[in-house]
Amino acid sequence: MADQDSIFIGASRHKDDSYQRPEQLLLGYANRHGLVTGATGTGKTVTLQVLAQGFSDAGVPVFCADVKGDLSGIAMPGEQKDFLLKRAEEVKLDPYTFEGCPVIFWDIFGEKGHPIRATISEMGPLLLSRLMNLTEAQEGVLNIAFRIADEEGLLLLDLKDLQALLTNIAERADEISARYGNVNKQSVGAIQRSLLILEQQGGDHFFGEPALQIADLMRTTRDGRGIVSVLAADKLMMNPRLYSTFLLWLLSELFEELPEVGDPDKPKLVFFFDEAHLLFDEAPKALVDRVEQVVRLIRSKGVGVYFVTQNPLDVPETVLAQLGNRVQHALRAYTPREQKAVKTAADTFRPNPEFDSFETITQLGVGEALVSTLEQKGIPSVVQRTLIRPPSSRMGPITDAERQSAIQGSPVAGQYDKAVDRESAFEILQKRAQAKAAEAQQEEEPQSGGGWTLPDFGGSRTSTGRKSSGRSSYRRQTVTEAAIKSVVRSVGTALGREIIRGVLGSLTRKR
Repeated sequence: MADQDSIFIGASRHKDDSYQRPEQLLLGYANRHGLVTGATGTGKTVTLQVLAQGFSDAGVPVFCADVKGDLSGIAMPGEQKDFLLKRAEEVKLDPYTFEGCPVIFWDIFGEKGHPIRATISEMGPLLLSRLMNLTEAQEGVLNIAFRIADEEGLLLLDLKDLQALLTNIAERADEISARYGNVNKQSVGAIQRSLLILEQQGGDHFFGEPALQIADLMRTTRDGRGIVSVLAADKLMMNPRLYSTFLLWLLSELFEELPEVGDPDKPKLVFFFDEAHLLFDEAPKALVDRVEQVVRLIRSKGVGVYFVTQNPLDVPETVLAQLGNRVQHALRAYTPREQKAVKTAADTFRPNPEFDSFETITQLGVGEALVSTLEQKGIPSVVQRTLIRPPSSRMGPITDAERQSAIQGSPVAGQYDKAVDRESAFEILQKRAQAKAAEAQQEEEPQSGGGWTLPDFGGSRTSTGRKSSGRSSYRRQTVTEAAIKSVVRSVGTALGREIIRGVLGSLTRKR
């Protein structure tokens, strides 16, 4: 149905209600990004599955998040079911074969896939501040911490490294404030508390080594198919901020590491960002600007980014304007906000004189969508009411046994499964503290005589025969020493009184 230069999405519907014209996504324009939207239960996940498998068959690696757990079925061949066969016949998909995709399963927690890790340094202060929801003042302190780590050669790999560095900064607050501005212990303490919360939410699993190598997300099989990297995100979604920050970090890493390739014949990698609204919820302007910059410029790296969300209003207009390929499933239009969302979606399409996009969006059935993709010269196609083709892979989740088999046979098996803890900021600062304590102890040892001392000008000799300085000996006098000194003082005072009385008495008698 589709040639080697495109992905078959489905067939468009005409006035006579027949589906005849194939709707395709041209691979040469797939790096111009895309958007898949629609209300819950309208078929977004199946559309994502169809697109991901299409890219894989074309030799394009794919990264996507499995939010509900049912996208994992892409690893296994589909099953012949009546409604699937009927759908294939309606869209004239012939032949309709069943096969799975080559898949690598990933999981930040290491439970349903290979662990994904990143170092604190790779994450950087901006994303960490977003992750911990820091104030502007606290973010400033975190930036100073990263600066000091660079200056002093302190590797920041995991959470304990950053915690140790912040403790060190609090101890040197006066010195650091004189160089970089005010660093108060209250801000440091607030960051430490945020790190503790992050650790309890699973951040200790994510930060560390071995860190993910971007090249492992861009693998292909020997027969030229792109490997689909599926991130198990059902547990990760319990902490939406960690989920969105991780995916943004991944986008940033792709942007920084990949070389410029211009407009390739097909993308080097396609990135599906499911539940995209989590990325922008309560995001500061600096973060939104960063997302816009990455989306706008990563196209030249050969990476296509596809946002998947329920409502087109979830994506800022500045980002929305960068998304050229669009699949719009049904939306409801009961409330004013829903009506605004439908209007926004309808206005972004190139009009089709055969129907009104606003009305059609609210009338679409399950598995139907309004589709507009980029044609030759990057011009958006006229929007078409399209019946999405059935997937060749399984609809629904795979079993635990099937998942374990895929993990064990993965091309990265054993590469990330065991954490590595090499010398970094925590160990270096710990050694510094131990060396400082040992030095202080050595300075104190000559001053601790271990016996008693008597006052002496310029020093005295202890009961062990060693000479000690008078001032230090007074500070370290024992109970015995104190008692002896008290007796000496008492004896001296009494003797003095006797002498005075004797002198005065003799004078009186002479008179």
